[in-house]
Amino acid sequence: MTDNELTELVKKVSQEEFGKPFIHHANFNSRLKTTGGRFHLKDRHIDINPKMYEVYGEKVLIGIIKHELCHYHLYNAGLPSQHKDRDFKVLLNQVGGLRFAPDVRQANRHHTIHVYECSKCGTIYRRVRKLNTGRYVCGKCHGKLKFIKDIKISA
Repeated sequence: MTDNELTELVKKVSQEEFGKPFIHHANFNSRLKTTGGRFHLKDRHIDINPKMYEVYGEKVLIGIIKHELCHYHLYNAGLPSQHKDRDFKVLLNQVGGLRFAPDVRQANRHHTIHVYECSKCGTIYRRVRKLNTGRYVCGKCHGKLKFIKDIKISA
């Protein structure tokens, strides 16, 4: 989806759900990492995190658009438009927008567990951080540690 297609989608959602036109522009902003979108007060454009569309699809994208349009229309009407304000919460509930964006960092987060074994007593050590086997030894028998394998874990 291009920025022009996104702007047209925002205009369509604004007209259908709010009954008011969206006369500014919307674009994807790949620098957004932890938020679904952002409404800019200064020039009144909307930024959307492209990962929300790529990972979760159009349904979540429209929920985020509705959320940002609540900020947009309340601000243009001179009403309180922050997340904590009652007017914002009521309008968001009426149009069915998302209160919170899903976490895109969870979609592709992996952990690696490093496994070591003592060459003397056979004790297994599982560590998140790599060990310097030349410096560290077994805590039980002071034997030499050797690297066994890495285990990838999806979170």
